[in-house]
Amino acid sequence: MVATPDTSQDQTLHAMSIDVEDYFHVAALSNVITPADWPKLPSRVERNTEQLLELFGRHRVKATFFVLGWVAERHPALIRRLADEGHEIASHGYSHQLIYNQSPEVFREETQRSKALLEDIIQKPVTGYRAASYSITKDSLWALDILAELGFSWDSSIFPIRHDRYGIPDSPRAPYTIETSSGASLREFPLTTARVFGLSVPAAGGGYFRQFPYPLFRYLFQRASEGGRNPQMFYLHPWEIDPDQPRYNNASWFSRFRHYTNLDKCYGRLERLLTDFRFGTVTESYNAYEPARTIVRQNEMIKLA
Repeated sequence: MVATPDTSQDQTLHAMSIDVEDYFHVAALSNVITPADWPKLPSRVERNTEQLLELFGRHRVKATFFVLGWVAERHPALIRRLADEGHEIASHGYSHQLIYNQSPEVFREETQRSKALLEDIIQKPVTGYRAASYSITKDSLWALDILAELGFSWDSSIFPIRHDRYGIPDSPRAPYTIETSSGASLREFPLTTARVFGLSVPAAGGGYFRQFPYPLFRYLFQRASEGGRNPQMFYLHPWEIDPDQPRYNNASWFSRFRHYTNLDKCYGRLERLLTDFRFGTVTESYNAYEPARTIVRQNEMIKLA
């Protein structure tokens, strides 16, 4: 039987996004797993993504899958299936490296490679992008120019919080348009934050979804949407529903906390989320957001941090 959303709950069309990467790609484990190790490790991304596909099918949810080029190269049939089942395909770059640690030349080459790879697989234009670990910050705003040059029209990489790896704290919390230094425009759908006692609390998914008790996360997500008036962005990774993945106990305590906390609870929580809120693709959700668009010039974003 197909599950239907609880109509007593928030029926705003929020964005469901999945960052398609494997457990060994994550920044939290980068000190103990190098890119040279990746080809030798057992991949679990296909199985985990297929579990998400089955869950979304039962709940009649279409999602946006931000696909890592490294994964697409090795699992093209999976990416083709995502597109064939009506999900939106966007780019997650190629090698899951932090943008502010790359040169503009390397970033351009990798991003172009990933875009071309995905378009060849699905035979459709790929116009959306999300940076690894949300690493478009005040130190890597130059990446926005390159995204526009390569033909991307929208982005979901900017997190309006303070964090040790990412964030532009005072950037807009609602969808907006960025005018790049070259005069191009990029639509931005930022990651979800809720205002609590004047502070921005992350409520977008991922580790926050696993580490917060579900009722608290649900409250924050609904608060961020202002009682269901404004669409919000949710994200997850396929490895987050996989408690049986290999464990790296040589990683730091903090890295292990970030990566492994509540993996065994995540699938059940996700199913609850799909009954408590209504979800669609990033493009569908962005287009459902009707208030006047905010335009932010790229050079002004440095001041926002």
